[in-house]
Amino acid sequence: MRALLHRYRDAGDLVSCEPVAQGLLNRGYRLRTTRGAYFLKHHLDGDHEAITRQHRATQRLQALGVPVAPPVESADGDTVAVIGGRCYALHPWIEGRHRDGAQLTTAASRRLGGLLGLVHTCLDQVMAPDPDPLPCLGYLSPDPADTFALIDELLALARGRARADVFDRLAEHRLVERRGLLERHAHRRPPLGAEPATGWVHGDFHPLNLLYRGAEPAAIVDWDRLGVQPRAEEAVRAAAIFFVRPTGELELPKVRAYARAYRAAAGTCASELAAAVHRVWWERLNDFWILRWRYQLNDRRADPLFAAVSALAVWWTREYDAVCEAFAG
Repeated sequence: MRALLHRYRDAGDLVSCEPVAQGLLNRGYRLRTTRGAYFLKHHLDGDHEAITRQHRATQRLQALGVPVAPPVESADGDTVAVIGGRCYALHPWIEGRHRDGAQLTTAASRRLGGLLGLVHTCLDQVMAPDPDPLPCLGYLSPDPADTFALIDELLALARGRARADVFDRLAEHRLVERRGLLERHAHRRPPLGAEPATGWVHGDFHPLNLLYRGAEPAAIVDWDRLGVQPRAEEAVRAAAIFFVRPTGELELPKVRAYARAYRAAAGTCASELAAAVHRVWWERLNDFWILRWRYQLNDRRADPLFAAVSALAVWWTREYDAVCEAFAG
């Protein structure tokens, strides 16, 4: 740690280092030095070029007034420190707190949508065209046949545990329930074909990646998934994380305020957002990433998210028209 800090002219000497517990990916530490507080991020993927691109993006976004926390530059002007083959970045420590949708007023939800719209429009200004675009294969929605096979595999794993717990029983219930939903709604699979409108996006916009100071956003953090994707889908996915209740319903009045502000700030039309709602709904109906982590990878870090996420897919299917109206009305 001291060897790393010596790369930074003004960082001072190490006083303490504490792991930051929140977050599913990467590793973070709060450093106290003789000159202040910093956030040290250990990038587990170790992609130096991609990390540098993320850093340059946040520096340029800050110049446009987007609340971000660009990294500290080392004495030689670099923002990525490679020690023992591992990539690290030092950021100023941002005092603030995470706030989910339940802690946001309708007005704050409106500001959140406007903020994401600002991020998308500013990324258009600061990012060059994607240097390595994938060949355009057309939009491929999840195939329910593949999902049925995955459901069977996950059911066998859940039922085969020697000591099934409450989570395993809920997983079994949701898997059986989801198979029934897919059988009834398979005809609503989004059509294959043209790629949705894409642009540079944050890639992981959710409450743990946004710090508030009081009622105002202080910094958008964790730009690891910066990339070119359908922008409207990021807006829908973010709302489905921010505004989901523990029982699986979305707070639709807040979603409506958020979506209208996003559309105004990003210049996105209602029909584009409605199409994104349909694609993300179908994606959620076919997605079991939390159960795959638990049963296939023996990784339980995401288990606490399962109850709300799995309930949302069911509720969203039942209230599909109301959800579309909230985003596009």
